[in-house]
This record gives sequence, C-alpha cells and structure tokens, in this order.
Amino acid sequence: MSKITGIKHRHESPFGRLPILGISPSVESGRWSAKAFAGEVIPFSTNVFREGHDSLGVELLLTDPKGSLSTHRMSPGSLGSDRWHTSVLIRDEGVYKFSIRAFGDDFETWHHNASIKIAVGIDEELMLLEGIALLTRAASEPARSKNNAMHLVELAEYLSDTDKPAKTRLAAAETAQIAKLMAEEPIRSLVTLSDEFLLEAERERAGVGAWYEFFPRSEGATFDEKTKVWKSGTFKTATKRLPAVAAMGFNVLYMPPIHPIGTAFRKGPNNSLQAGPQDPGSPWAIGSADGGHDAVAHESLNDFRHLHTSLLSKFFHS
Repeated sequence: MSKITGIKHRHESPFGRLPILGISPSVESGRWSAKAFAGEVIPFSTNVFREGHDSLGVELLLTDPKGSLSTHRMSPGSLGSDRWHTSVLIRDEGVYKFSIRAFGDDFETWHHNASIKIAVGIDEELMLLEGIALLTRAASEPARSKNNAMHLVELAEYLSDTDKPAKTRLAAAETAQIAKLMAEEPIRSLVTLSDEFLLEAERERAGVGAWYEFFPRSEGATFDEKTKVWKSGTFKTATKRLPAVAAMGFNVLYMPPIHPIGTAFRKGPNNSLQAGPQDPGSPWAIGSADGGHDAVAHESLNDFRHLHTSLLSKFFHS
C-alpha cells in the first residue's frame, strides 16, 4: 500500500476555522491511501459544520495522476447530519490527491435573509444594500474571473435601481444564470482546507471479476506408488486444467510464487514441521541452490511464457 508522507496542514490547527471531519474515502484517517480502480465512481463525503445560521459551502479538490486539478461542489446529505457528499468518476490509473475545502457561502447567506425579509416587506432597502456591498466586494477579488466579476457588477447595479420594486430587484439575483455563476465561483469567507489524502486507482481488474488461485505444481502432480514420492506438476501439465477452471466462471487467474522452494525448515504435509526430501514444501519459502526469487523452479521461462501467452490469454485476464 502507498503510505502518505509529509501531510501538510493548511492552518495552525488541523480544524481551521470550519471543522472538517470524517473524510471518506480514507484508511486510518489518511495514514494509508484509499483504493479504487479506473472506471469506478467514487463517493466522497465529509462532516462540515459551523456555529450560527449562516450558510456553508463545501467542495472537493481533486488532483488527477497527471496533475490536473478539478473542483467538485458537495451537496448536503440528510438534514441535521452535517454530512456532505459528491461522486466522481475516476477515469485513469494512478495516484489521485484530494482535499476538502469548506467556506462560508456569503451569497447564499445574504439571499436567504433577503428573501425572507423582502417577502414580508421588512428592511427591504437595507437587505438590498447589503447585497450590493457583497457583490461589489466580490467583483473586486483578484482571483475572480472577469466574466463572473462583470455579471456581479451588473447585478449590483440592478439592485441599486430604486425605481423598481424590491421584490423585482431580488428576483434578478434568483435567476438560473446567477445560480450557475455562484456555483462556479462562490463568494467565500472563512475558507478552511483539510489535509491532503491519497486515492490509488489500479487497473479495472483490481476491482471486478472472479479470481482463481492456481497452483501449477499441484495441477498434473503424480504419485509413485512404488517410491511413495509425489512428482510436482509443471507449467505444461497445468495448461490442461485451464479450460475447466474457465468453465466454472472464473475470469481472473493468479498464481503463488513460481520460484525454487527453499529447503531449510521446509514444512511437510498438512503444515507439519517435519518434512522429508520428497515433500515439495511451501511455495512462499523463497530460495534454494536452484535460485532465488527471480528464478523459475525446475522449468524455463519459455514454459511460463507459453502458459501465459498461449492459454491464459484465451480464458483469463492475467
């Protein structure tokens, strides 16, 4: 597994101004990378809350293996749960980095308060003046795009037109276009960033398929009644078993180690500690006089390649 090293905190306190807790997916609070596979839709979630009644915004900041950053707005879950959610399609293999950004959603806070008061004719001009000040401030933010800033200025000017009724002016802030602009570039305050987490996306077959553990030494093994000695199977004898394994519905084949088995402290039948020279031992006991972990036991690499290219490719995903 890939271990996260050098986690950086955005703030002196790991909580920042707005608490961000329970980030998912993560393993042991980010000590290890979470796992996925290419083509999987990953649900991201977190707990974010604040004091008072002002509105919150939460975003997922996701960096793909090529270094491209994307921002995904998160939506609140069950009322009162403080849980926020979004889902993202993980397209490529590799290591993704992600963090959570929480902020006070100043536009939504203003709109919520203004819509309640203007609907009943209370503090109408005061609420509109607060909106004008908010939009004007936001339009001057250096990081805001010119197009977004232009629309904010235009909206502020419309809200300033006292010849129009307050409800008409407020309606201009409630259009689909403004909603889209605010979703793309919210007016943020009290911005808080979480720690950074890793998500390791492996090939598709890491997450799907029926896997069959295949011991080539067992397939085609023979027992000599005279000598009472077992003779292990080979890659060639193992190939005879592959069609039957595929017929059972398995579509992924994986093997234990195929290197020479060590002879020191070799285990015997049924995991016994006493083993004779005729006992093959455990395939995880690496190394003997025939070679170490980079060698192939009793056979050539060509035999293994034959097993792989000639037969495995017809039935399985190796």
